[in-house]
Amino acid sequence: MFQINIFNRKPIYEQMIDQTERLILTGILTEEEQLPSVRSLSVELSVNPNTIQKAYAELDRRGLTYVIPGRGNFVSAQAKEKIRQMKLSQMGAFAMSVRELAMAGIRKEEVIQCVEEAYRKEGESA
Repeated sequence: MFQINIFNRKPIYEQMIDQTERLILTGILTEEEQLPSVRSLSVELSVNPNTIQKAYAELDRRGLTYVIPGRGNFVSAQAKEKIRQMKLSQMGAFAMSVRELAMAGIRKEEVIQCVEEAYRKEGESA
């Protein structure tokens, strides 16, 4: 389920958060589904359990998962909508990037083509 790249500059717990969000958005992880236990993931990925616990705590803080003591971590019913809201909040940074591209002389058609290609590739992987 999770694939950790130890050569990636992004910390392992952030890689896990990103991958969990992607698994939720693609429907691989569904509402109320239980996440793998900290212990099993620790063994499977050869990662310190504290690192996995840190990722799980952040997912819980964001409202994407919830904990049932003694039972584990589960995907919340509102997870997809919460991720959507977080991504919408990034639109301002995207708009800033588009303005910088325009200042650099990149034509609007090229930007639109790039966006359409990204959507097309995402559609193929879904």
